Amino acid sequence: METHLADFIRDTRAGREAEEILRKCVHCGFCTATCPTYQLLGDELDGPRGRIYLIKQVLEGVPPTEKTRLHLDRCLTCRSCESTCPSGVHYSRLLDIGRALVEERVPRKGVDGVLRGALRAVLPRPLVFGTAMKLGQMVRLLLPGALKAKVPPLTSAGTLAPDTGTRKMLVLAGCAQPSMYPNINGAAKRVLAKLGIHLFEAGEAGCCGAVKLHLNDAAGAQDQARRNIDAWWPHVAAGAEAIVITASGCGVQVKDYGHLLQDDAAYAEKAARIAELARDVSEVVAAEQAALMKLFEKSAVAGWHPLAFHSPCTLQHGLKLRGSVEQLLTVAGFDLTPVADGHLCCGSAGTYSILQPEISLQLRDNKLAALTAGQPIGIASANIGCIAHLQAGTKLPIKHWIEWLDEILLN
Repeated sequence: METHLADFIRDTRAGREAEEILRKCVHCGFCTATCPTYQLLGDELDGPRGRIYLIKQVLEGVPPTEKTRLHLDRCLTCRSCESTCPSGVHYSRLLDIGRALVEERVPRKGVDGVLRGALRAVLPRPLVFGTAMKLGQMVRLLLPGALKAKVPPLTSAGTLAPDTGTRKMLVLAGCAQPSMYPNINGAAKRVLAKLGIHLFEAGEAGCCGAVKLHLNDAAGAQDQARRNIDAWWPHVAAGAEAIVITASGCGVQVKDYGHLLQDDAAYAEKAARIAELARDVSEVVAAEQAALMKLFEKSAVAGWHPLAFHSPCTLQHGLKLRGSVEQLLTVAGFDLTPVADGHLCCGSAGTYSILQPEISLQLRDNKLAALTAGQPIGIASANIGCIAHLQAGTKLPIKHWIEWLDEILLN
């Protein structure tokens, strides 16, 4: 795509990156076929190709409007278009650049601005968010329906995993997961302990930075990345093999630390190393599949079939991990039911379900219809946001896939 960037952006790193991305786009439109919002709304400007055109206009000096911002806001950043694109267009990076420019020129006002500010202030702070969540869980039965759907019942992390592994790996606690679904990391620790791997958390680490980044606070996201790097670095230096992440959304963010801090002379090299060490928990478990199969042979439990697997966008499109979790669940003895349009987003997308509730709920209903069509006994996923979002729409149990494995191994 031919571009003529305006003077204000042409010679900047963001401008050069944006121009490189734009020049790869041939405007073929293949991306529209797999874009969730285009499928729902049927508007060219609510698909990747239209949004690319809007961003290109802004980069070339055309003043953006609130309508421009609306179409960019409606994007889920699911990256399904990136999986489809034959030209390798890194749409999500272009979107980050475009959103920042538009918001700078069209500041948010009123309720929208206040809500986004509150989300930036509360969600990435485990102590604040955790306290609010626990209070909500204590009075959950009294909450109105819409709010109750955002507050899962109070649960625990389950039994502690024994510290018997000769291999050591860090695990990210995150910001929302410890208070909403603590058993996810608990299950990961127990499963990996049976494989000779000890998972431990660095107490000073916190939110991965994804919330702030996608709410247009890149500086805040960078600060959170630096804090995590500082917390993890001594353990990496001491020989920790990897940084294991049980939420695929956080995994995408941590694996992008090298890019996020590329201009920070003090952190660029460390950030690149941390990104290399970041592993989705499925990558770690899949590497031990032979040992896992032996455990399942000893712990096989009848009556666990069938199960539906929801592959989060961050897992299949962001991390490019397709099929590995399905294989692990099959090895465990589950019969996976077919799921139509598995590439489409469930509508969670971080804070999207709060900021764009109408579209989000439509996508959730569509996804649940596809997931339950095969009459499974439950649903497995790989990201806390997707689990919470989907669970609010069904009574069928929805758990992280590592929890399903853990339940088998505990029996």
